[in-house]
Amino acid sequence: MIDLHTHSIFSDGELIPAELIRRACVKGYRAIAITDHMDSSNMDFIIPRIAAIAREFNGVQPVRVIPGTELTHALPGQLPDLVRKARELGAELVVVHGETIVEPVIEGTNRASIEAGADILAHPGLISEEDVVLAAEKGVSLELSGRKGHSLSNGHVASLAVKHGATLVINTDAHSPGDLINRSFAEEIILSAGLDRKQIDSIFRNAEKISKI
Repeated sequence: MIDLHTHSIFSDGELIPAELIRRACVKGYRAIAITDHMDSSNMDFIIPRIAAIAREFNGVQPVRVIPGTELTHALPGQLPDLVRKARELGAELVVVHGETIVEPVIEGTNRASIEAGADILAHPGLISEEDVVLAAEKGVSLELSGRKGHSLSNGHVASLAVKHGATLVINTDAHSPGDLINRSFAEEIILSAGLDRKQIDSIFRNAEKISKI
């Protein structure tokens, strides 16, 4: 399992990074990105600390740790600068909190995230066909979510991504130990989104490419 969207106590997760990494290891993870919720108020505090944890843990245990961010509820016009700043601070993976149907995300966030060059648009809800086409053109991955609520629109996201050749990834959006999953359950989430077994391996290969495994 490669999970490119998780949270620690640096935002609203339950675990310190070390325990999150250890529990991922026990689940058989090959890589985990720690992508706490951020905006301009806290990214300069969190990203360097996650990057330091990654340097400390990588190479001495089996799970590759990727320092990242989930830019969350930022104004769409702020996203280009926030994406750039996150990378300058050491984020190797930039996720943006998309227009999930279970939260009041500002309309236009999906489009702005894609235009800003985020790596992954998380739980993009009822994303428009035009935005999926743009994501395919710009190489922005769209997330199939394992998290309750956010996962309700997985089928919509999957069908448009397949239609237009957009890259898909499967992530947990883990906030607590019970949110971490193994590959077998991730495959069930993918199948539940209306995709077939032939597409499962390609989705996991997408994660391998992003995580550089």
